Amino acid sequence: MNEVIDPSWGGWRKSRHSMSNGDCVEVALFTDGRVGLRDSKNPSGGTIVLAADEFRDLLTDIKQGKI
Repeated sequence: MNEVIDPSWGGWRKSRHSMSNGDCVEVALFTDGRVGLRDSKNPSGGTIVLAADEFRDLLTDIKQGKI
């Protein structure tokens, strides 16, 4: 289940493959294994939190061109 969390939480990082124009997603790993995602250009605009297996499936789908 996805939930919205306080986007001011720290520990965010960008991929080393981030675009130089700022179009990128920031990721945070929570101590319970969940993964947070947010827009780096609008960090207060909302956060999506996924379970580790949901995040892994999302990355697989992206790499396979399904999304």
